[in-house]
Amino acid sequence: MTLSRVTAEQRRQAAAVLDDLTTVLALGRVQLPTLEVDWDTGRSTCEYLLHLTARPLDLLRIVDLLRKGLRYERLTYDD
Repeated sequence: MTLSRVTAEQRRQAAAVLDDLTTVLALGRVQLPTLEVDWDTGRSTCEYLLHLTARPLDLLRIVDLLRKGLRYERLTYDD
């Protein structure tokens, strides 16, 4: 597999994760001031990072959603 094909897949994955995360947060009524892929660093390092800026209240809401999701998962999938 060529390097350009690998990096294209990484870029696609970063964009898809950004879209999924934005969608899930919106469903949980969380809107972050900044949520973006660091395309510049990714081009030079081949590691595409997502940067977010959040207010403490937004992060508390995200933590609450994660806890609820974990509780649901434990109730649903534990043996």
